[in-house]
Amino acid sequence: MKKLGFGFMRLPVVDANDATSVDFELLCKMVDKFMAGGFTYFDTAYVYHKEQSEIFLRKALVERYPRDSFTIATKLPMPKVNSADDNAKLFNEELKKCGVEYFDYYLLHAMNRERFEKAQKYGSWEFLKEMKAVGKIKNIGFSFHGDVVLLEEMLKLWPETEFVQLQINYIDWENPSIQAKECYDLCTKMGKPVIVMEPIKGGSLVNIPEEAQKLFKDYAPDASVASWAMRYAASLENVMVVLSGMSNMDHVNDNTDYMQDFRPLNDEEYTIIDKVVEIINSSIAIPCTACNYCVDGCPVGIPIPKYFALYNADLQSLNKGFSPQQTYYTNMTITLPTASQCIGCGQCESACPQHLAIIDGLKLVSERFDK
Repeated sequence: MKKLGFGFMRLPVVDANDATSVDFELLCKMVDKFMAGGFTYFDTAYVYHKEQSEIFLRKALVERYPRDSFTIATKLPMPKVNSADDNAKLFNEELKKCGVEYFDYYLLHAMNRERFEKAQKYGSWEFLKEMKAVGKIKNIGFSFHGDVVLLEEMLKLWPETEFVQLQINYIDWENPSIQAKECYDLCTKMGKPVIVMEPIKGGSLVNIPEEAQKLFKDYAPDASVASWAMRYAASLENVMVVLSGMSNMDHVNDNTDYMQDFRPLNDEEYTIIDKVVEIINSSIAIPCTACNYCVDGCPVGIPIPKYFALYNADLQSLNKGFSPQQTYYTNMTITLPTASQCIGCGQCESACPQHLAIIDGLKLVSERFDK
């Protein structure tokens, strides 16, 4: 299987304010181009496009191509699982919406600590194993928005996991809140192939500073800025497929061009990306270096650097409809204090070697995420 996957999360729409107004004629052309290039992996989910994405996938793909010519991945919507019966109810609804008898890849969606505990309570993982045993699922796994400690706990408890979907891109690779590298390394160590989501971080790794774009263009004038981010993720040896939420034909043409005969990044290209990361990080709103000196003396226990990292990343994101950073923040505040719980004592600011206005920064974080 080629390493490029078609994500049905950001489909072309006629009305930007209506996620269900998908341009079906254009979508079919995009699917045709993707399939013509020998690419077969399609990723959707119950909740995408106001719960219509799976239907669009059926109409644009399933009803137009032989079932053995493509691969479908979709996900159990964990927020809607509120009883053991909901597992089968939602799963069967998805089979009908997609118009198939089985799923090639099926995931528990956007797992965090709360959803992990819910899956345990209602037997969601056991249900996936049952569906695999009867042939309605070929491969079982989960998409993940949590820390590496939780990931290890889940993989040890669920050894049947056959793959994990992670948020990986060259900006989040060293992000202390998202822990992309740590999670990827753990999956590799435990022999679990990785599917990559958000490789271009909602489009924010296309609209990068001009200085950074120039570095890319000087080295490879004909390569798109997006291709650097996609190839970064695809170059990881344990990555099985990289998802791209393609919204127009230009996206499909570009992706299928450089991914047709995929060439991993070389040492010189990695060096250029390192410089780009430095440029992007130097333009961030709160220049926190994540030294954690501020955390040790915080009487509330707020993970200040992690919240600042999410705030900076969210400002850089072009995708204003869905915020992965909001998801990470919400997940973290299940067990950690929110930014709004800052009491303004100032101990963090006295400890900060960068002399940052941390109290004001936490107010910005709270305004963006707590509301």
